[in-house]
Amino acid sequence: MTDWLGPAEWTALWLSLKVAFWATLVSLPFGFAAAYALARGNFFGRQALNVLVHLPLVMPPVVTGYLLLLGFGRSGPLGELFENLFGLIFAFRWTGAALAAIMGFPLMVRAIRLSLEAIDTGVEEAAATLGASNWRILRTITLPLAWPGILAGAILGFAKGMGEFGATITFVSNIPGQTQTLALSIDTLLEIPGGEPLALRLALVSIAIAAVALIISEILAQRVTQRRAL
Repeated sequence: MTDWLGPAEWTALWLSLKVAFWATLVSLPFGFAAAYALARGNFFGRQALNVLVHLPLVMPPVVTGYLLLLGFGRSGPLGELFENLFGLIFAFRWTGAALAAIMGFPLMVRAIRLSLEAIDTGVEEAAATLGASNWRILRTITLPLAWPGILAGAILGFAKGMGEFGATITFVSNIPGQTQTLALSIDTLLEIPGGEPLALRLALVSIAIAAVALIISEILAQRVTQRRAL
C-alpha cells in the first residue's frame, strides 16, 4: 500500500486530512450559530446573513481566495491582527489552506439548518414553560435532536475541505509539504510527464473519500426526513 503512492503524495494526503479536520472543527460552532439564526431567527438582516453564508457556494473559488488574500494576507488587516495577537500566519501556510476550506461552510450550514427546522418547536416551548433556561433547552433538547444534521454538515464540510482547489491555490499557492493538498497535488502531477498514473491514484482516493462522505450524509439526512414525517 505504501508503494501505491509516493512520499510526496502521502504528504499531500495527510496535509489535506489535517486541513479539512481543523477547518471543520473551527467552523462547526460558527456553522451551528449561523444555521440556528437562519432557522429560528426573525431579525433585521436575516436575508443578508443568508446571502453571506451561501456566497462562497456560488462565487468563483478564485474570488474567495483573492478576498482571503486581501483580508488575511501578511499585509491584510485581519492577517496583521491575528499575527500580532496570536502569532498566527495564514498566507502561504497550511493554516491558510484550512481557512480557504470556508468553501464548505454553506454545505455545513444548510445541513444543520434543515435538521433544526425538522425539530418540533413545541417541545422546546414546553420546556421553557416549565422554567428551563435557553441554554438548558439548547443543551438538552435542541442539540441532541439536531445531531444528525450537525454530523452531516460536519462531514460535508470536511469532504469539501479535502477537495478545495481554487481558493486554496489563490490564497496560499502550491507549496509541496506546506500548502500542497490533495487537489493541488493532482494538478501538479498532471503537468509532469509521466505523472498521470499517480494523479489517477490520487483522484481515486478523492473519489472514495467524497463517496463515503455523501453516503454517510445521505443516511443522516434520511433520519432528519423521518423525524419530519413523525
